[in-house]
Amino acid sequence: MSTSPTFNLADLFEAVVDAVPGRAALVAGDVRLTYRQLDERANRVAHHLIGAGVRPGDFVGVHAWNRAEWIETMVGVHKARAVPININYRYVEAELDYLYGNSGMAALVVERAFADTVARLVPKFPALRHVVLLEDGTGTEHTVPGAVGYEDALAAASPERGFGERSGDDLYGLYTGGTTGMPKCVLWRSEDIFFAALQAGRVGKPKITTHEELAAEALASAGHVMMGLAPMMHGGGQWSMWNTFYMGNTYLLWTGRRFEPDAVMALVEKEKVLSLSVVGDGMARPLADWYEEHKGKYDLSSLMAVSNGGAPMSAPVRNQLEKVAGLFVIDSFGASETGAAARQAGAPGGATRFASSKTTTVLDDDLKPVEPGSGTVGRLAVSGHIPLGYHGDDEKTRATFLVDGEGRRWVLPGDFALIEADGTLTLLGRGSATINTGGEKVFPDEVESALKSHPDVFDAVVVGVPDPRFGQRVTALIVPREGTAPAYDDLSAHVRTLIAGYKAPKEIHVVDAIERTAAGKVDLRAAKARAEELSNG
Repeated sequence: MSTSPTFNLADLFEAVVDAVPGRAALVAGDVRLTYRQLDERANRVAHHLIGAGVRPGDFVGVHAWNRAEWIETMVGVHKARAVPININYRYVEAELDYLYGNSGMAALVVERAFADTVARLVPKFPALRHVVLLEDGTGTEHTVPGAVGYEDALAAASPERGFGERSGDDLYGLYTGGTTGMPKCVLWRSEDIFFAALQAGRVGKPKITTHEELAAEALASAGHVMMGLAPMMHGGGQWSMWNTFYMGNTYLLWTGRRFEPDAVMALVEKEKVLSLSVVGDGMARPLADWYEEHKGKYDLSSLMAVSNGGAPMSAPVRNQLEKVAGLFVIDSFGASETGAAARQAGAPGGATRFASSKTTTVLDDDLKPVEPGSGTVGRLAVSGHIPLGYHGDDEKTRATFLVDGEGRRWVLPGDFALIEADGTLTLLGRGSATINTGGEKVFPDEVESALKSHPDVFDAVVVGVPDPRFGQRVTALIVPREGTAPAYDDLSAHVRTLIAGYKAPKEIHVVDAIERTAAGKVDLRAAKARAEELSNG
């Protein structure tokens, strides 16, 4: 049972709305909404869904590119006490088929561009009783039989609230594909996700105890513009949005279909953006390079910080943003299963480390804390406000959410880590990506960071490919900087000055690009297949 049933995402949002109703809440393309306007449109979404038979706890899918309606729908679904679920707009029909079946969703909001595929799937899933169609200007005639138009639905629904009591036990769901495998849905209680991931603006402040405290802080804030670059179908996009709203600030949503640093910076100038939210090197490095090449093109005097989460930012890229662009980098470790578990802590030599705490630490195989400075590799673990588990996957839940000998529940998302003598955490990477070569474990993140520190390397991914002698051999795919042609001997020598020789890539292949997911994470399946193809070629 919830100990603080009032900490509900929709209730907290409404408290901010009532504190700053006329302040700008959302800018998305040509759409500009105040907190009151966003609240009213979200109310209409909620009333429409309730009228269509959506009940508390039902899943409601959102299948769309970044746009204002994504956010209206997400807030509205929470107001209705249902669970908005994110659908990757890059999924093919087989992946969508799996997600529809796994989620058992009762309703779906979808852009017309995707309607043709959706129309083939809907008859297979009788639980999916209602579809709302978003116009997207594509000019296609694709539709879903029985679907209602989004604006028609809102026009016929009430803009008022009147939803009754909600609970801190109401659910938040996030489908996460990571870098491998089919997507899985991490289920959180509203109260837990709020305290675990949605209070970035309250770092260092006492734990909030009432809605009134949050509303007072929002009223006292300056209404800064925070720009989110991640897709809303990724946790990083959703969390940056909620964090912005709970601070009473303005959320500027990137609505481009591809990542364009110059267009991003033009928006920074136009909207006087204070902070950018990115997902790993896939976004951060192009921005850092843009600064080196185009500094002075726009007035970026408002921009003070870059916030990273959802994928690693390598030390070379972080240093580039800090030294070349003069930005304050806020780097957080987090995952769909952990929330924003730890913030970056200072470390010598430009290494990336994170702060440990009573709730974020490193455990051994017996779920006991690893001794700081011992050099023992353990598993990153987080306790406190953590998820309930994975929707529809009890086996995966039991493997990931464990209880120690003292009855304390931990989530172990699969990352290996060291705890240093000063108590900071050094992340080594996902266990599933670890390379075993000749009996030695190699963590790709460490090798990738070493490669990216070479001046001729723009991007890199490291994987293990089958080797008849060593089991696996360390293999790198690199994207060189424009106008350079780095040689293997030069790169290998550089890497060996930073990491042990057995960790250095035995093969380095130059490629035009490294495939990433829509969320900015490296597509490991594609990288491994490409590396094996090049190694065998």
